[in-house]
Amino acid sequence: MFSSRAVNSPELFCPAKLNLLLAVTGRRTDGFHDLVSVVAPVEFGDRLRIEAAAEFSLHCDDPAVPAGGTNLVLKAAQAFRAATGWTGGARFTLTKRIPMGAGLGGGSSNAAMALLGLNRLAGGPLAAEKLAGVAAQVGSDCALFLAGGPVVIRGRGEQVAALPAAVATRLRGRRVLIFKPAFAIATPWAYTQLAAQAPGGYLPAGEAEARVGAFVRAVAAGAAWEDSLFNALEGPGFRKFIALPVLLGQLRARFGLAPRMSGSGSACFALLPDGAPVPEIVAAVRAAWGATALVVETRLA
Repeated sequence: MFSSRAVNSPELFCPAKLNLLLAVTGRRTDGFHDLVSVVAPVEFGDRLRIEAAAEFSLHCDDPAVPAGGTNLVLKAAQAFRAATGWTGGARFTLTKRIPMGAGLGGGSSNAAMALLGLNRLAGGPLAAEKLAGVAAQVGSDCALFLAGGPVVIRGRGEQVAALPAAVATRLRGRRVLIFKPAFAIATPWAYTQLAAQAPGGYLPAGEAEARVGAFVRAVAAGAAWEDSLFNALEGPGFRKFIALPVLLGQLRARFGLAPRMSGSGSACFALLPDGAPVPEIVAAVRAAWGATALVVETRLA
């Protein structure tokens, strides 16, 4: 299911994502990892404008973002051209808000929306399933952003399944605080560290699916589901970057939250119950990680 908001707007919203549950079940022969993850987009993200042009080009307001062929937006554009034979071009203008190295999927979200926008610009040559296939070729978690809501992803992330409608409805709108320290964590490093712990760092596939089932049942029943949150990549991240588990422990003890890391990090998040003392929580984050820490209050989308 594609986001009509993205399709009908000349400026596309590129949401960040949170891994509410992330289990890694093993390493594949192609070097990727198999995983099972419940992923939810949020109402915080980037903006991508796409305008017809002779060739593909990318301009970004963040000078740290590579604007050359290594950027996933331009990789997505080339993949779209290869899949469709479209000879047109586009000028991409990216307003960047999702930090890099955060585990929030910013680059993948940008690429997915670039594909969606190009498909519109080219007159819709690719149906939804084909467009998702191209997205999966560009990056492991690109296709999930085309779903327009919370999903379960499997394989290396390219297999996307919608959550039951009632579960998705209960998740949408839930307040959440996202916070990231000044440092980043490289995704390849995190998975390499996890592989070095094998088999201890992996979760059996049956247990991973059982965790997803328990999560879905808890949300559907309206029960507390915060304790179902899980992230296998916290192990490598927390061992190297002690500032992460120290702050998360403080937030649990002081405010009764259930904070987790998203993806490979370094961004973390905490679901906010009604009446949560948000200013005090933000102050605690900044006291631990400094004024340069990113802190955003948003909602699951």
